[in-house]
Amino acid sequence: MALDEAALDMLGLAPLWARRGGGTASRAEPPAPTEHEADALLEAFGEVAVQPSQPTPTVERADVAALDWEALEARVAGCEQCRLCEKRTRTVFGVGDREADWMLIGEAPGENEDKQGEPFVGQAGKLLDSMLRALTLARGENVYIANVVKCRPPGNRNPEPDEVARCEPYLQRQVALLKPKLIVALGRVAAQNLLKTEASISSLRGRVHRYEGVPVVVTYHPAYLLRSLPDKAKAWADLCLADDTYRQALSERAGE
Repeated sequence: MALDEAALDMLGLAPLWARRGGGTASRAEPPAPTEHEADALLEAFGEVAVQPSQPTPTVERADVAALDWEALEARVAGCEQCRLCEKRTRTVFGVGDREADWMLIGEAPGENEDKQGEPFVGQAGKLLDSMLRALTLARGENVYIANVVKCRPPGNRNPEPDEVARCEPYLQRQVALLKPKLIVALGRVAAQNLLKTEASISSLRGRVHRYEGVPVVVTYHPAYLLRSLPDKAKAWADLCLADDTYRQALSERAGE
């Protein structure tokens, strides 16, 4: 696996990883693990009470499944299927190469994303770009980035289950149109909603899952990594697993 050592240095991982003779990366002894810290902090972020609202009609999955990229983006831009439409500035459809092999899926837009209409901007976005560069990838070049929900939850709280359910047909259609060879789930909320589980992120990391038939690797959200620097080494291990899984998928398709 080709690595961008400058990007690794920006991530603070250069001292932890060294090349072997074969050109692969090996990890030195990482900092003391903090397996439960991630879950505790992620659960603490953005927890606010949500007032109940009147039920709204669900998105017709069969209808959405017939849309092309342009029609799907237009449908999302005008969506009023849940309460999140009430306070959004812009919908955040997704960004990147629409023929990409890699798809990165986060939780929901934040304040900056709501203003700009693009996922993962600001400091978390810069860190994500560095993580991609470490794998010699780049935003928009064989990478597509989206979120589980397309509108910002007030106060950056976690999206509610009904909000995720109403947005899910849009994400499913994005996956169907993109046909990625690999999905990277960024953070606990994205991973749990994609995989339909309540398992902790620490228990979901380190193995390959499936969403709509596509391999899924789970790692920490970049915003969390900004607050927990020791876990960058774990995130890098996740990215290495993602790269290995991607290359395996390429080999399998080449052999068909």
